[in-house]
This record gives sequence, C-alpha cells and structure tokens, in this order.
Amino acid sequence: MINRIVAAHIWFVLFVHTDLVKAQSPSKIANEPLIQMDYERLVTRADLHYTQPVEKSEEGQPIGNGRMGSLVWTTPSQVKLQINRADVFGNNSASNNFFERNTEYIGATAKVDIDFGEQVFVAPTYRQHLSCYTGISTVKGKGIDAQVMALAEEDVIILHVKDERTLPRSIMTNLGMLRKPVTKRGNHTAISKLEQEGDYMILTQEFREDEYYCASAVVISLSDHPGSIELTNESTMRISNAQDASEFTVFIASAATFDPTENVKATAVASMKSVRKQHYLKLFKAHQAWWADFWQKSFIHLSSSDREADYVEQNYTYYLYVMASSSRGKYPTKFNGMLWSTGGDLRQWGNAFWGANQSCLYNALFPTNHMELMDPLFNLYYNNYKTFEVAAQQQWRSKGIYIPETMGFDGVPSMPDDIAREMQALYLLEKPWTQRSGRFMAYAETKIPFLSRWNWKHAGEWREGKWTYQERGDGPYGPVNHLFSRGAKIAYQFWQKYEYTKDEKWLREKAYPMLKGVGEFYRNFPNVKKEPDGKYHIYHVNDNESIWGGHNTVEEIASMRGVFPVLIKASEVLQVDVEMRPIWQEFLKHLAPLTTNFDYAESFHEKEVWVGSLPPTSAVRGNGKRLPDGNTMPVWFFDLCNPGGNKKYWEIANNTLDAYFKTEDKKNSSLHVLSKLPVSGAILGREDAIRYLLLNQLRRNSKHEVMANRMDLSEGFYTTNIQRLGRCAEALHAALCFNGPPLPGEEPIIRVFHAWPKEWNGAFKLLARNNFLVSASMNKGIIRFVEIKAQDKQTCRIQNPWPGQAIVIYRNGKKEKIKRGDLLIFAAEKDDRIVMVKDGTNPTLFNAKKWPTE
Repeated sequence: MINRIVAAHIWFVLFVHTDLVKAQSPSKIANEPLIQMDYERLVTRADLHYTQPVEKSEEGQPIGNGRMGSLVWTTPSQVKLQINRADVFGNNSASNNFFERNTEYIGATAKVDIDFGEQVFVAPTYRQHLSCYTGISTVKGKGIDAQVMALAEEDVIILHVKDERTLPRSIMTNLGMLRKPVTKRGNHTAISKLEQEGDYMILTQEFREDEYYCASAVVISLSDHPGSIELTNESTMRISNAQDASEFTVFIASAATFDPTENVKATAVASMKSVRKQHYLKLFKAHQAWWADFWQKSFIHLSSSDREADYVEQNYTYYLYVMASSSRGKYPTKFNGMLWSTGGDLRQWGNAFWGANQSCLYNALFPTNHMELMDPLFNLYYNNYKTFEVAAQQQWRSKGIYIPETMGFDGVPSMPDDIAREMQALYLLEKPWTQRSGRFMAYAETKIPFLSRWNWKHAGEWREGKWTYQERGDGPYGPVNHLFSRGAKIAYQFWQKYEYTKDEKWLREKAYPMLKGVGEFYRNFPNVKKEPDGKYHIYHVNDNESIWGGHNTVEEIASMRGVFPVLIKASEVLQVDVEMRPIWQEFLKHLAPLTTNFDYAESFHEKEVWVGSLPPTSAVRGNGKRLPDGNTMPVWFFDLCNPGGNKKYWEIANNTLDAYFKTEDKKNSSLHVLSKLPVSGAILGREDAIRYLLLNQLRRNSKHEVMANRMDLSEGFYTTNIQRLGRCAEALHAALCFNGPPLPGEEPIIRVFHAWPKEWNGAFKLLARNNFLVSASMNKGIIRFVEIKAQDKQTCRIQNPWPGQAIVIYRNGKKEKIKRGDLLIFAAEKDDRIVMVKDGTNPTLFNAKKWPTE
C-alpha cells in the first residue's frame, strides 16, 4: 500500500503539476533523454513467480538464447528440461516418409533432469522465479537452490546448484533420448547414440533420407566432484555427484548441423570446453550484461487505477523476453512449440512454417528496435529465394517468385518436369481434376500434406499396413494452396525494414529482389487477366483459408495494391529498372478495386464493407460475401487504410471493423489468438480496440486456458506458444506510436497515443519508420512531451500531439522555434535529440531521475 502511495505521488509530481506551469519555457534544457528508465525495475514487473510446482510440463518457465532453449519445470524430486534447438529438422520438404500428418521430427535434442533423490520441490517451501531482466529461472526447495540460464553468447545451458541438505546427498543428472536408438520410416532413419568421453555424457542424433542430413549433439558435464557415469538403459545415461558436493554446476552444451562432413559432437564439446574453463560468476555477469543491454533498446511502461494497463505492460514485456530467448538463430522460432516443447519432437502441425501463424510472432518486432530478432525470419525467406523462383515457374507457369503460405525450412523442392506440367494444368484449372494421371497421384501420395502444394490431401488412416489419405473434395484446392498473398506480405516486411532503418544496402541487395519477384509473379500469373472493363482481375484463388477458388479475393487484391507502389518507389530510390516502371504503373493503375459488399446487388442498402471475393466464375468453397479473414486483415497490413490516406477506404475500413461485432459492446467480445481485429482497430484510432479487444485477446475466454507461464496451447498438443501476445504487441505499438504512411510507399507520419484509452497512463520509447526513436508520455489523458532521437539524417513528419495548439521545439537542448499546424515537418541530422512540448510548458519538469514511477 505504501509503495502505491509513493508511486501515485511521483506521478503527481511528474505530471499533474505541469498543468499549472504557465511560465515561458526555458531557452535550454539538459540534452539527455527526459525519461531515465530504470530498466531492471520495469522489466521485473513481468517476472513469473510460482509458489507451487506446475501441474504439467508445458507450464514451465522459458530460458533460451535464441538458438537453444527449454522450459524449466519440476517434479517433487527433479528439475526437468527438454533441450530444443531452432535448427534441428528431422526431414526436409522433399521427404517421402512423413505423409501422415503431425509426424515430422523437429527441434528436440535431448531430455535432461537433475534428480535430488528425495522430494525437495514441494509446498510450502517451493518457489520458482523467472527473472525476465536476467533470463534466469531460479528453483528453490527444501535445502536446494538452483539457477538455470541459457548463456546469451554460447550454446550452453547452465544449472548452478547449492545444496544445503545434511549429508549424505544423492544427486543424479540424467540424459535421455527422444525415441528408440534406431527409428525408421521407409528410407528415412533417425539414429540416436549415447556415449561417454572422459567425464562427458554425449547424446547425438542423425537424420538421413536420400541426400538429406541433419545432426545434433548434446554434451553434459559437471563442474566439480563428478561421480561415475553409467548407461542405465538403451536410451538413458546418468552421471552422479560426489556426496560431499554442496555447490556444483551442470553444463549442457548443444550443436546442430546439416553438413555430414561436420563433426557435430566436436562442435558441442568445443562449446563445453570454452565455458567450463570460466568461473561461474564470470559467466553469470556476462550473461546479465547481455540482457541488460538488450532491454535498453526500447520500452513500454503503462499503469491505470484498475491495473488493467499494468497487466498489458506485463504481457508485452514478457513477449519481448520470449522472442529474445527464441529468435536469434539461423531459423525463426516455430509458432507451434517454439523452443518450449516438452513432449519430445512431435507436435501438432509438424515442422512446416505457417506464414499467418509466424506473423503473430514477428509482425510486432520492428518498433521494438530489435532488428536482430527479425533476422531469422528474413534469412528463412531470402536464403530460399532460388527455390521460390523455380516454384513460380514449375507450379504456376509464372515468373518472379512464389512463396507458399506453408513451407519447409529449405523452401520449395523442385519436381520432375512432367509432374510440374501436369500440376500447372490442374492447379490453373486448365485440366479437370478428374483427369489427373496415375503418375501424378502416385507422386503426390507420399508428400507432406501440410505443405501448400499438397494441401488438397487431408487426414487418413492405416489400412492393412498402408497409409490411405482422403482428399478434401475440392479438386486441387486446399486451405493454403492457391494463396499468393504470403509472398506479398513477406516482401512488404523486407520493404518495411528499409523504411525503419533507411539501410539502402538492405534495400538493394535483399528487399528489392523480393519486391520485384513478387510483383513479377502477379503480373505474369496466368489467371491474372485484363477484362473488357479495362481492369486486371485475378481468378481461382483463395482468400486465406476461408474461401477457395474466389475471384478478386481481398487477400490478393490488397497484396497487389500494397506491393506495386513500394516496388515502384524502391525502383526510384535505387534508380534501377527504369524501363519496367511504366509497365508496373500501368498494371497498378488498371488493377481491379478491392471487393466490397456493393459488388453484390442485394447489399446496396447496407453500409459498404470489404468482403472476401467477387461472385466466382467457378464453384467456390466459402462465402464470398464474408468479411476479410480476421486473422489476416490484409488491407490494414499493406498501409491501404491508414489515417490521412484514401478517405473512401478510411470510411469502408471503419464500417468493416464495426461489422465484425453484432453489438457496439466490445467489452465482452471473444477473440481468437490469431485475430488482428485489435491491430486493425488501433490503426483506425479506436480506443476500444485497446481497452477491450486487446485485453480480451490476452485473457482469452473461460473455455481456453492461459497457462501459468502466460503461454497457451491453442494450436494443439505440445504447441506452447505466444501468438496472442505478439498480436497484442502489434496493436499496442499502433495505439501508442502509429507511424504508417498515408498510402504504401509514401512518407510515414508519426502519431503518438493514436488510439489510447484516456484513463490509462503510458510512456514509451519505440522505433518509428525513417529510423527515429520516439519517446512520449501521457498521464490522465494529457500528452506531456514527445522526444525524437534521429538515428539518421531524415525529415520527420509528426501529427501535432496537441491539435490546434502551438508547440515549442528544443533541438539538442536548445530552444529552436514555435510551430503551429496539424502536421509538423522538420529536418533532423543524425543524433539530433528533439523535444516537443506545448507552448508555455516547462520541459525540465519532466526530467525525472528514474522511471518507472511505481
């Protein structure tokens, strides 16, 4: 209670009294950030605190370094982990042995537990605490104190144990396989091997099929007083501690490779040796320093009298912690389990990357100022560019690149020419599905059904020793075939990185090839045709998973309307492909409009809203008049209905958002974990999108569990995930600091507290497009100041935070000028620090020594 009173007083001093300041602002202010954030205090508000052991392993506490990680959970006598990696895939996308759904191997490398020989982790002495600021999970029991961390710079997990029990002590560290030593599926083999080298326990895995190879290694050793190592059975090995060990460290190193000539065991052992020669305290301090530096890049601090804003902040900070712990490797963290699977390496939805689900994790990251967390996603798609070129030609008889909605880590495999020709004819609806050849069906029979091109295959069953699948019943259509918008969205994210960083080298080498590849795919796609109305139409395509075989679906029209403007703009910036610009401009100028309910004659009496598809020219699964898929909302993604842009679109966008709700009461609206309705509402400046929709998405409804670690199992078995946290982070950014352009490719405009509930206090430091770090504070509905740090020489455009009022600008501590108007435009040099306040306000009163304020 005392802390709350003190906190309230600080808010009062910092903010409320400034309303009374009417004296002329000083000519100088200190040239340092107005918000001096106590990051440790802020981040600690997101910590996990358990007072009793979790009931199921999926509720454990996450630790990871972006490449390897584990949940940490306990049984009465054990601390348990499953060592997972982001770069272990039991098979590639060309496999012919995982035709049964959800059977692919992914991620897991070993099971590990520390057994203390008696029930030490039980109430009332049990405590488990995850420090988000340091990335350390601490487990306490009767006489036991264990700290667990995944070293930030090395692929090694450390468990440091203090044992204060009376002698004798019996402690065993167990290393276990995930399956039988030899497991076969056709010509696919998974071989696991346990061995001892000196005082090391080692578990290796090798996956082979045709030319494919992937291997992993886990090495375990103890720092002091190692006892004997023994093989307890064919799948488990253990090492014992000497009984007088009152303090010791367990080291768990891992490595993975796709190169059969690399000795993956030696790689893991090298990491182990590098770490073991360092003192635990040195490792601990280096680990802490990495995390302390991570947290200083950005922040969001929220509070409200009902603690709802505090709850949002807590989940937001935790989202950043989980992403930093799971997305710093060669490959993105997978939506279905991430690095947190606890049930071996099988999980619902297998090892394919689902674009829509991955977007939940990655769309929010740009404003966090952590581009390094986006790198795995960009690497996945850029490194597979060549396979996308082949897929565009082989599967769709087009040019450019085709990025499927679902794909393996290695992109899209090539096919024999005759299979490719028949696939084109079937998928472009040039050849009836009933006339498909026996060779085509035999080739498809063993392919992974969750990959986009084979997604017309459905579930099945074993009959007399043979797997027999069912077709979905709509010819070549499936939920994620005939869907091209994923490529556009990925290319647009490559463009957005350029917008945020202004890195022209990135634009030239990576973003522009993506944009051009997707643009040329659409322009040359055989079922894009210019009709007698003079417009380019697209036929026989999906609207996400909702509509199959539609005409001018909202996904595809929005994608083209988003990609072509930025493709043209990028061409101009780079001064390349001059001869192509008129061609792209002609295509964009004559592209069919977004489909609305007014394209259905019976809807003229209604408010105009966007809908999924025009009336089809062929049989279609799904209702063409349905609203855009709530999990994708493509018009919002591509900056097509931003404030200050197309007025007609703005009106339709608001009508469309309203149409998702049967009543105006959004307080009781239940949202799916993938829903982008809060994001869309925030872009439209709707406070209720944050006050109600965002909170409802975080909490889910009473039928859907949110676990003790703030994760959920919305995707099925062993799919521990934070999809809803990522969606909410994206909405939060738009509400606090929206900085989109009026239209795609135009100059972005910063709008602070764009969709913010007036009863919520907030402060933030976020990255805006054009490489500006923006900080601002609002209390009791009043914006106190805006501070902008230029990280490049750019022009800043910002909507006046105090509409109709004059503002004072301080540049690098010196008062510069008074500005008026709704849109403020000023040049900034690199490293300029610009402070904006209402005329008559003294900015020095905001220069608090330390935040957060409670």
